Amino acid sequence: MGLFDRFYYGKAGQADYTEDDLPANRLQLFWQVLRVRLWSLMRLNLLQLLFWLPLILITLMTLMGAIGMAADLLEQEAPLADVSDHMLGLLSTYLILLIPCIMITGPSSAAAAHVARNWARDQHSFLWSDFKDALKANWKQGLCASAISSVLPYLLLVGVTFYGELAQTTTPIAVAGQVLVIIVGIIWALTLTFLYPLMVGYEMRMGTLIRNAMLLAVARLPFVTGLRLATALPLLIGLLMFYVGSMYGLLVIALYYLLIGFSLNRLVSASFANSVFDKYINPNIEGAPMNLGLRADEDDDEDE
Repeated sequence: MGLFDRFYYGKAGQADYTEDDLPANRLQLFWQVLRVRLWSLMRLNLLQLLFWLPLILITLMTLMGAIGMAADLLEQEAPLADVSDHMLGLLSTYLILLIPCIMITGPSSAAAAHVARNWARDQHSFLWSDFKDALKANWKQGLCASAISSVLPYLLLVGVTFYGELAQTTTPIAVAGQVLVIIVGIIWALTLTFLYPLMVGYEMRMGTLIRNAMLLAVARLPFVTGLRLATALPLLIGLLMFYVGSMYGLLVIALYYLLIGFSLNRLVSASFANSVFDKYINPNIEGAPMNLGLRADEDDDEDE
């Protein structure tokens, strides 16, 4: 039972849970919700995993193919340029195959964002029914967002490769094109931090959703960047372990995302998005609830 429930019913053998016992800021609320909702987060992760399963399978098969290809090329003592070309071709094929795999995850991401948003406010949420209702209500915009996310990696690869070859044959100024392409990818990754929480929390057209999510990402750029790096830390650690030759790196990645990775990322994003919305959006909407789950006397600065 969450803090919201204990506020009304208290706990046996202890003093009633009063408003003064509410968390003082979003960070405190996040850790309390994480402790109370850990099992529910694992169940939510299983729901999301169903939609991410095709991507996981394609990734595993591609990884096995890359390892086998690299071993064959090294055994044949192929030139480094040939190895690079083969790997680039494999990567290109992989990113094309990922397009439908990523596209189908959008509606489920919106549904998970709705459930995580409620939990991050310490509001009750029926996992399956709320997930299903949010999926039905937001599937179109969720699909649009995931469509962009699905084609962007392949377009980034094409852009970086094109400008890289151009820089070698014509002018180094083409390097600026590579940098610009990479910046576009980074901006979209940061925009996703707010896109799904905005989608399930406010009535907006898709273009307005993207624009507002992008503006919020820019306004809170250092915090959003740090947040994205923090949520990617298990993945980065696993990849580093694999890079230095430890197969346990893949086990770290697999266990994290199979157990809680997807839903934990949603909870982190929802907690941060709630504080940003209270600072930039809700004060401008008449009657919009503020600082849900926090002490009533907390100001915006303390919410961050």
